[in-house]
Amino acid sequence: MNIDFLNEIETRMPEFSKAQKLIAHYILEHYEKAAFMTAARLGATVGVSESTVVRFAFELGCDGYPQLQKGLQEIIRNRLTSVQRMEITNDQIGRSNVVSKVLSMDIERIKHTMEELDTRNFEEAVKKIIHANHIYIIGVRSAASLAGFLQFYFNHIFANVHLINTTSTSEMFEQLFRITSEDVLIPISFPRYSQRTLKAAKYARNKGADVIALTDCAASPLASVANISLLARSDMASFVDSLVAPLSVLNALVVAVGLEKQNEISQTYAQLEHIWDEYNVYEKTEEESFHV
Repeated sequence: MNIDFLNEIETRMPEFSKAQKLIAHYILEHYEKAAFMTAARLGATVGVSESTVVRFAFELGCDGYPQLQKGLQEIIRNRLTSVQRMEITNDQIGRSNVVSKVLSMDIERIKHTMEELDTRNFEEAVKKIIHANHIYIIGVRSAASLAGFLQFYFNHIFANVHLINTTSTSEMFEQLFRITSEDVLIPISFPRYSQRTLKAAKYARNKGADVIALTDCAASPLASVANISLLARSDMASFVDSLVAPLSVLNALVVAVGLEKQNEISQTYAQLEHIWDEYNVYEKTEEESFHV
């Protein structure tokens, strides 16, 4: 069910009880905070019981409070400013035991990603990548680290990998203009979604290329353009983008592709080991030096 809860709350305000109006007013004025509150915390904040908050969610047509919470998160997914995200970080995490809280939140994101990832889409993505003439990858701002990770390992597997790496929209199209229906583009973007990445995805689809998007949800503008979407949780309860779950999905993608091309990769790494050894690319431990 896809409901604009803010509009629904405004429309139905006159029919709410006094307690429900307290909840409604708070959500309308502070929806970016309410979206990350438990029912108990929202109730305590406005001065009503947890059960009243749950009944309010049912009144709006939800199956329960989590659906209302998720709906609010969808609304704000691309609206939050860095200042608002900083305020949420302070509310959600505070300043005590930060490392434990952040790691626990990241564990939950990976769990949710495992539950929600479409394995058929994943397998189809692996096939298309393996059979592509050229593989293009784009990710900007915080997603640039993910794009760089994928390009680094794909370069060991394929000879046809192109990382779109520019801050200029015109240069981006110059790097993409040879893309064809025999190629694949892997755009990576999470809230707040990059317009440049979205433009690249639209251009690639118009040229007939397969677009395999790594993004956070089906409502992402990138998912609406791609013909294959790999969804990974990147919730916004922090001013820092959590890229743990997306990185895990990319890690799985590299491993799956590698297993399909295992013989070729073994030969490649055998040659690379000689090069790395000859040119002292990696520091050797005492044990390794002894055996050499």
